[in-house]
Amino acid sequence: MLSETIFYDTLRQGLWVATITSVPILSAALLAGVGVGLFQALTSVQEMTLTFVPKLLAIVVVFWMSMSFMSETLVGFFQGRIIPVITGG
Repeated sequence: MLSETIFYDTLRQGLWVATITSVPILSAALLAGVGVGLFQALTSVQEMTLTFVPKLLAIVVVFWMSMSFMSETLVGFFQGRIIPVITGG
């Protein structure tokens, strides 16, 4: 049977892994949004698609660049924490 401490420690570690893997994409979206917002404020251009396309491109580029980091982090978490809990080891 799974004890409460193991369960909560695994949950805490899983949330931390989710946070670490999402930081690159969220920071890219934030920087792209701030940059586009600043550009729109300076030029008085209020086009809705102007905010969407640069954010999407920034997210795709950062996701492509950090895919190996995210995969290694998730695989390490599953091999080191989830699979031993499932197998009882």
